[in-house]
Amino acid sequence: MLKAVILAAGKGTRMKSDLPKVVHTIEDRCLVDYVVDAAKAAGADDICLVVGYQADVVKGSIANKDVKYAMQEEQLGTGHAVKCAKDFIGVEGETLILFGDTPLITAETLKRLLIHHKENGNAVTVLSAKIDNPTGYGRIIRDENGNFLKSVEHKDATEEERASHEINSGMYIFDTRELSQALDELTPNNAQGEYYLPDTLTIIKDKGLKADAFALESPEDISGCNDREQLEEAAVIIRRRNRNR
Repeated sequence: MLKAVILAAGKGTRMKSDLPKVVHTIEDRCLVDYVVDAAKAAGADDICLVVGYQADVVKGSIANKDVKYAMQEEQLGTGHAVKCAKDFIGVEGETLILFGDTPLITAETLKRLLIHHKENGNAVTVLSAKIDNPTGYGRIIRDENGNFLKSVEHKDATEEERASHEINSGMYIFDTRELSQALDELTPNNAQGEYYLPDTLTIIKDKGLKADAFALESPEDISGCNDREQLEEAAVIIRRRNRNR
């Protein structure tokens, strides 16, 4: 059984709009609708949106009405957002964690992530990619043999760790039972005082289970829309993809 939790609670102040970020549109469709469609096409039977800022606007704007909702009253980090959907998550099967402002994610990429996760016997697999300028992003840290060690937030990373150009996309596939248990162990011991979802990778790895990162050849699929410029860049890519179909 595959479930998907899509984080869609943020305000998106850099959009310079009163609207929640995830309801901005490309080709007359909300950003989060693209993510819901990708999750469904990848095999997610059940989808939950974690909403917060102007939750009613989000619920009223999206085309996909057969989704469930969880409420995040305070913005206390990605780990806290997923915790808000803990009742939905349960303990069975696998759970995808996605962002509502990444309309370029495709079902094909999510299927590849799922295959890698299962074939390698992972308890959690994070989707990653290398980018030219990783400033501000969480970094994937590997050993000299290329094996995954950890994911560390930019603000908490050492200079050596910041030299990594492989970034954590914030998208994951978890063994659901392990996710549920790891969420209970999250603490806000970091520079931001927030509950970081990437900390679950370390929690799971420290249990002797396998945590891994699946690196994409291109970062296009994991690109988010944080401002108007990025929204237009995503629109150009979506129009190109539609033409190619």
